[in-house]
Amino acid sequence: MKLVTFDDGTGPRVGVLDSGGAVVDVSGRPGVGDTMLEVVEAGESGLDAIRAALSSSPARPEQAVRLLAPITPRNNVMAVGRNYHEHAKEFSASGFDASEKKMIPDHPIIFTKAQSSIVGPGHTIDTSMDPSGTSDYEGELGVIIGTGGHRIAAADAFAHVFGYTVINDVTARALQAQHVQFFIGKSAATFCPMGPCIVTADEIDDIAAARLRTTVNGEPRQDACISDLIFDIATLIEAISAAVLLQPGDVIATGTPSGVGIGFDPPVYLTGGDVVEVSIDGVGTLRNPVV
Repeated sequence: MKLVTFDDGTGPRVGVLDSGGAVVDVSGRPGVGDTMLEVVEAGESGLDAIRAALSSSPARPEQAVRLLAPITPRNNVMAVGRNYHEHAKEFSASGFDASEKKMIPDHPIIFTKAQSSIVGPGHTIDTSMDPSGTSDYEGELGVIIGTGGHRIAAADAFAHVFGYTVINDVTARALQAQHVQFFIGKSAATFCPMGPCIVTADEIDDIAAARLRTTVNGEPRQDACISDLIFDIATLIEAISAAVLLQPGDVIATGTPSGVGIGFDPPVYLTGGDVVEVSIDGVGTLRNPVV
């Protein structure tokens, strides 16, 4: 299923995006709950309740509602730096990573993005939040944790995955370099677009086979297969949960491929009037205008 959080004028609601593009409102139906976090926490029983509610729930054209970020986790969004070989090379060459020890890391580089940076599809990326004027895009696959856990083995990791979404890890490059650690440069308001939906894990046989593509104003910028990750999804879950207690609804942004703005000479940053689209096969397209 493709699960969405939407607003029809009465506040956030949970829905299902059907094959015809309509949003089926299942919020508050028996066993479903009122938020996506409740759906994720309910696990398979929550999904069963949604399936049971589909035939008798009202549907609205997608254009008649406003899609929001599909989920707001309890914790910050967890993210991964330098997780595609070619991006690691372009980032190293840019000189913007003040924390660099090796071009290709030996272990996953984990940082977080503030909850307050999360916005939904169609929401504007506000570059005025970046005083340095160096806002850049990073298309990424987002992994939604279903069953939480501590010290999860890589072999068991996919049993803890609820589904997948699309994330744009927008970054203020000068702040990223200035503060050495990535948090401030990654966490400006509107700098974590997410959506348009969560595709449940059972819908995708092999997420590693999917391609990620990013365009700016229709111009292709990024194009890579998820299998190109240096540290794959299972490895990331094992590495993070070695110390962090993962909870249902936690979001992991798995890293971006090459083709970001700082990879150009000179760098090409986002400016007002740009439109960024990040697409992942089988998941969807996240579109956000820039102001």
